[in-house]
Amino acid sequence: MSASTPQPLSLWEAITPVASLIVLVALSYFLFGDAGAAGPNQVALTLATMIAVVIARRRGHTLESLGEAAAKSASSGIGAVFILFAVGALIGTWALSGTLVAMVYYGLQLLNPNYFYVTTCLICAVVAASIGSSWTVAGTVGVGLMGIAVNMELSAPITAGAIISGAYFGDKSSPLSDSANLAAATAGVNLYDHVRETFLTSLVSLAIALAFFWMLGTPGDFDSSEKIRQIESAFTIRPILFLPLVVVVLAAVFRVPPFTAIFSGALVGGVLAAFIAPERVIAFAQAGDGVPGWLAIVKGVWLALASGYSAATGFPAIDQLVSRGGMDSMLNTIWLVITALAFGGVVERAGVLDRLITPVIAKAKSAGALVSSLVGSIFATNVITADQYIAIVLPGRMFRQAFEERGFAPVVLSRAIGDSATPTSAIIPWNSCGAYMAATLGVATFSYLPFAIFSIVSPLVTIAAAFVGFRMMRRPAPAGTG
Repeated sequence: MSASTPQPLSLWEAITPVASLIVLVALSYFLFGDAGAAGPNQVALTLATMIAVVIARRRGHTLESLGEAAAKSASSGIGAVFILFAVGALIGTWALSGTLVAMVYYGLQLLNPNYFYVTTCLICAVVAASIGSSWTVAGTVGVGLMGIAVNMELSAPITAGAIISGAYFGDKSSPLSDSANLAAATAGVNLYDHVRETFLTSLVSLAIALAFFWMLGTPGDFDSSEKIRQIESAFTIRPILFLPLVVVVLAAVFRVPPFTAIFSGALVGGVLAAFIAPERVIAFAQAGDGVPGWLAIVKGVWLALASGYSAATGFPAIDQLVSRGGMDSMLNTIWLVITALAFGGVVERAGVLDRLITPVIAKAKSAGALVSSLVGSIFATNVITADQYIAIVLPGRMFRQAFEERGFAPVVLSRAIGDSATPTSAIIPWNSCGAYMAATLGVATFSYLPFAIFSIVSPLVTIAAAFVGFRMMRRPAPAGTG
């Protein structure tokens, strides 16, 4: 077939790939449940991509251009892939060194199950606001809090929801956040003006989330003495075990790139294990009698980085806590991210988003309708492209002129983007953020979704603010008018 000039899609042609994806993923979840992320969801994304390719080819796009779009989109996620590898390595060496166990040990003594969920949310909110990274918080503090929840026999999905709620509050409210910087740049707004406005709506959303987690608290007494005794029998707990966590937090504060910060924490965890628990590392390495002790230690740390740590302490709860991690534990998630981004690249090249969003803008007459349309378009972009950065830039760029024509200040646009793009990315299973949170916290996205209160409430708060006219600032009139 000869190449032709691509033609615009009809509405039904634009809807078909998106509807196919939703139906296929829903079928995957129905048939496989949480195990869908281990392969069936990736197949669903691949099939939906092929449907999009057929439709785009009929409209004049070449297979070469569609393949290029898929490859370019997938390559844009290489940063997320390496961060996932770094988190897997970090969990492995922190389990080997005892850092994870130390976090659980002190958490069992300090945290009360009656207030655990609300405390978890607050801790993650403060740390994330300080360092500006939800991924770093989930991969470090969040992993420890999940371990504490399991040992307190609390709900893992609710705990994951509390971690994500706090982490994303900090992510979108911090001037150190890359997503906050991108939202401000997309709307042409001063960063600190953007952070000030999003902080107001974020506080409302956080307050609602905290109220929910307060009500979800489990009343009753909890005796942690037996679990603490088991930990003391299997590990020697000392403050130096928190050194890898301190390294990661300080690196994030000084704006070290996430992969470097997290992988540095993984290496520090490995070195720490080699010095304070060489016998454990040697036993884990199973290097054989002919291998020198120092080389067996190298093998043990190397193995923890690659494949995680597997414990045999004699206490099932502790073994379950620390038998985890490794770069290879993230491969299913990376597979999911790559197939999702490839789908996003094809549908963007085919013009699906333009065809779906442009009529929405034209029909939005009131301020509330305009903001609602923007939020809906951002969520749809997060679903379709599987990338929060595309969901920030693309709808923001398409709605910018509409906000200007209605006379709204650019910060109104940036606030709506910040309130919806970043938080909702974590509740979509095939989005890079949702896949990351599920892999890191060990809870399927659909399982924690009902409890990711902040992610659900944040876009609704910005819509409500638009309908009641709260902080809907206007652009200053040009000089000499009026």
